Amino acid sequence: MLNDPILLNDWHVVAYSQDIEEGKPVGVRLLDEELVLWRAGETLHAWRDLCLHRGTRLSLGRVENSSLICPYHGWTYNQEGRCIRFPAHPNQKPPATACVKVYQVQEKYGWVWVSLGNPSHDIAPFPQWEDQAFHKVNCGPYSFHASGPRAIENFLDVTHFPFVHQGLLGDPAHPEVNDYEVETTAQGVTARDISVWQPDPDGTGRGARVTYTYKVLRPLTAYFVKSSTGPRFAMYFTITPVAERSSIAWMYVAMDYGNLTDDQVRQFQDDIIKQDIPIVESQRPELLPLDLQAELHLRSDRTAIAYRKWLRELGLTFGTA
Repeated sequence: MLNDPILLNDWHVVAYSQDIEEGKPVGVRLLDEELVLWRAGETLHAWRDLCLHRGTRLSLGRVENSSLICPYHGWTYNQEGRCIRFPAHPNQKPPATACVKVYQVQEKYGWVWVSLGNPSHDIAPFPQWEDQAFHKVNCGPYSFHASGPRAIENFLDVTHFPFVHQGLLGDPAHPEVNDYEVETTAQGVTARDISVWQPDPDGTGRGARVTYTYKVLRPLTAYFVKSSTGPRFAMYFTITPVAERSSIAWMYVAMDYGNLTDDQVRQFQDDIIKQDIPIVESQRPELLPLDLQAELHLRSDRTAIAYRKWLRELGLTFGTA
């Protein structure tokens, strides 16, 4: 497990809720920790994926009578994580030390979120989730061989649109970005009124000048809403820190207009992310520099600058340099 108190005490997506079926353990990885997710009735569990006997992955085991059974020697663990049976010694009561590491887990927005520590806050809000005017489409997951902070900073950056997403989110003939203001509070970073021209802002094929508001809600969770004189397009974006240089991106698109199918929305986002991934993976240094003297910056980089300053104030070490 990577020792970063900020991320250990945060919530991270590790799976789609629908993919964790009752009776079928699933192995996932978070912050270099191997986890097993499993259901017993309505209860979802997230444990260290390790049998205490000989170190076998519990995710290879099976669920019987609301207990998780190791595939190697059949050690049986109840829902509290305590071993309750040694098949080789059925009359021996397992000691209290025969207990796996149990983590906090909850389901929200159709995702499974896990914390390896003791979070003092809830999962970052998705403003459009309860708004029935918006149609929500889940997209991804998308794998990056890159640090989580690098992926989030790319999400916040509008000046790459004309070059990385030419013909979709930007046009090299119109690369200008207006002056805008950024506010940083204890709750995160907010950048408002960022105006850019986009040939195809949402997959509908209709060009427009759009205005963005970005919010960084947690170190690895961000959000934006953009509009063009009425219709609104929002995106909720969160990164799973699998390891320091391995990340998984999850996102929701929310729109209060249009008639695109869910598959069309996903295909558009797939195309955008496929353009982003090789760029982010190519960046050096691989870890995001929090020393502002390490790279050159422009006025249009204000959101990224504020993000780096905020991470430094929080004391984040994971994925940063």
